[in-house]
Amino acid sequence: MTETTEFALNSSLGLGLVLLFGIAWIAFGWYLGRANKTHEDFALAGRNVGLALASATAMATWVTSNTTLVAPQLTYQFGIWGMVGYSFAALGLILFAPLAARIKKLMPNGYTSGDFIRLRYGQPAWWAFIIISVIYAFGWLISLGMAGGILLQALSGLDYHIGMTAILIICVGYTLFGGLRAVIATDFIQALIIIIGVVFIAWYLIDTVSLESIHQEVSANHPQLLELLFPAAIMFLFNNIFFGLGEIFHSNVWWSRALAFKGKVAFKAFLLGGLLWLPIPIVTGFIALAAPQLGIFPPSADMVGPMVAAEVLGKAGAVIVFIVVFSALASSLDSLLAATSDLITRDIYHKKINKQASDKHLMRFNGYSIVGLGVLTWLICLPQLATLGALLNFAGAFVASTIFPVVLGLYQPRLRGGYAATAMVVGTLAGLAGYFLVGFYVAALVSCLVSAIICAVGVWRCRTAFDWQQMQEQETNT
Repeated sequence: MTETTEFALNSSLGLGLVLLFGIAWIAFGWYLGRANKTHEDFALAGRNVGLALASATAMATWVTSNTTLVAPQLTYQFGIWGMVGYSFAALGLILFAPLAARIKKLMPNGYTSGDFIRLRYGQPAWWAFIIISVIYAFGWLISLGMAGGILLQALSGLDYHIGMTAILIICVGYTLFGGLRAVIATDFIQALIIIIGVVFIAWYLIDTVSLESIHQEVSANHPQLLELLFPAAIMFLFNNIFFGLGEIFHSNVWWSRALAFKGKVAFKAFLLGGLLWLPIPIVTGFIALAAPQLGIFPPSADMVGPMVAAEVLGKAGAVIVFIVVFSALASSLDSLLAATSDLITRDIYHKKINKQASDKHLMRFNGYSIVGLGVLTWLICLPQLATLGALLNFAGAFVASTIFPVVLGLYQPRLRGGYAATAMVVGTLAGLAGYFLVGFYVAALVSCLVSAIICAVGVWRCRTAFDWQQMQEQETNT
């Protein structure tokens, strides 16, 4: 086997595309940001987002480096279960739909997921949750920054550090200028680009290479990729379900949207967003199965998706691949920058450091947080320490431990803060043990199971019910 060394785009064209997108998105963010008059406008888009924008931002934000780069990587490694297993992450969006409606009802004037944990469970659980949220956020931010560098490197040979730096500067720029309003508006455009581009790439690949020839090549030389009883792949399937649930249920990326959507839009938006997202990992993952047929053996498994698509489509196709994947990365990176900076601003700075901060001061500090997150992410991305798949699944041990504390916290009044905090901490530690002792494909499973057991004990032993009216404290403290 020989590594593929030819690139579909020359480095000048790759850099030119980055500059073109950068100028367009930052200018658009600045234009939209002129409507932001208060911190609520900046952080939650005025709490007035309609169904079309709400559904698009839910779908586009979940289409990220995971879907466009890691889904092909895992299909290349695990075969059929890689892409099918990844599609099950749509359950996170779909099952969050009723939770979003409940969140909107309990906390109509809330700002963050941290607000909920603090009011529902108290300070110890809040600290555990914030630490998990920040670690997860940086894991996702780093993976997105890395993916930008990998994308340009795979398509044009441009140095990894240039692509990584460029996507961070662009997303920090328009998020800083426009806040969540700019994030959601750009997500709508990016969602359209992603859907149209992914469908076109898959259709052209099937028409050019044919399903029959791909199947014959894989069956003859890589039969394990078609094996439905591939043990590691089956474990990955179930692990990915709980990983996806944990990612969405705990993350302020999704809570901020639930709180920003107007009226009863939240339930419909997340349900529709999940259904739109469901087929995308199958389509992007399928692309990787054509790699052996085309004689493509990438130097890193997370490059396989763009390299196959660029090989089949040529230079014009490589431009399409770049636009689709870049849009997917930006639609998630901007959301994560906005949501994480909200956590830092509201939960840490406002609640712990400067409780008397004015609205304008909070809005300004939110901007500083966005820039700081971007710089710190850039510094951590410099060494490119791991593949995207390994990095993302490490975070599964953290987020899966929050599933039951969040769900039970929203519906079950008999789970107390001490058990919730213990479930998150012990569940995370157990998941990390599974990650290092067994493999990345069991980390979320173990974490969720241990957390669920502790929460079940907590509900069984508790005899007093939580007063839901305490969730309204946020209305008077903001």
